[in-house]
Amino acid sequence: MTKKRRPNYPPPRSSKGPAPAYVPQVTPPTVAVINRQAGTGRPGIEVGMRVTILGGGLYAGETAVVESIAGGVIPAANVRTEAGRTRRVRTIDLVPAPRPDTSQP
Repeated sequence: MTKKRRPNYPPPRSSKGPAPAYVPQVTPPTVAVINRQAGTGRPGIEVGMRVTILGGGLYAGETAVVESIAGGVIPAANVRTEAGRTRRVRTIDLVPAPRPDTSQP
């Protein structure tokens, strides 16, 4: 009488070795960054007000006049720059322009 051989099963497919080491997530420079405070808008921006456009974009740094304000998820304003061009800008990217100094003759 011969001894019965023990069956040899293949290893399960889910065991492929140890878990990979933790690597912190890195955001590449080409990915857009979302400003989560843009939804609140900037208080104090009104129609007819002179503002300076912040942020990066075509008209960044220019002085403009607010023509209208559009509400919504991200409040925006239509502005007309001193060069006569119009643009819609998030209100978070607008700051009141400094008043011109009229004390000099």
